[in-house]
Amino acid sequence: MSSTTTRPDTSYLLRKLHSFTGILPVGAFLAEHFWSNSAALVSPEKYDAISYDLQTIPFRPLVEWGAIFLPLLFHSLYGMYIWIRGKSNVSSYPWVGNWLYSTQRYTGLIAFVYIGWHLYTQRWLTHGKSTYVEVQHFFQNPWFLAFTLIGVLACSFHLGIGIWNFMCKWGLAATANAQRLAGRLGIAVALIFSLVGVLILIGFRYNWHPFEFYYTK
Repeated sequence: MSSTTTRPDTSYLLRKLHSFTGILPVGAFLAEHFWSNSAALVSPEKYDAISYDLQTIPFRPLVEWGAIFLPLLFHSLYGMYIWIRGKSNVSSYPWVGNWLYSTQRYTGLIAFVYIGWHLYTQRWLTHGKSTYVEVQHFFQNPWFLAFTLIGVLACSFHLGIGIWNFMCKWGLAATANAQRLAGRLGIAVALIFSLVGVLILIGFRYNWHPFEFYYTK
């Protein structure tokens, strides 16, 4: 008997892990990040309070590296490896066409560059202790605002399409109709995240707090 018949398919397992990490923990962290930053739409005080709570969680470096940075690095780097190797699933899901596959890859590349820049400017330079006033000042620079807008849209669509990809790869959407529904779900997630992200940026840029009536001291 050939040894290849009993050898585990490492590539298959890594691709499964790659799609999984795109949802948990990376996708979940993106959702939490949008949620916590949406406090800026309530008030500067609410944003600073939530930011302080996140900054002072126990074992913060361990949580960040174990649940965010390392999974993000794996998902990003292995995703680039898949892209370079040209392993596409388009032929398996012909209804979406090449545009969905290409969009996922290019938004992933943009998101990788943006997240690296975002971590450098908003995490390491500030030691993760930036306040509402500091972030608002940051977004007064039109170039920073524009690049953040591009990054937010790229992250949102990469996650949305990643949800479709995850459901297909993990057998949660096995039929053509289920794949179509999964695709629509992914696009809906992408649009919702994009809308929330744009509103947050507008809130910071113009000191706009449409939900200020929520805040009670």
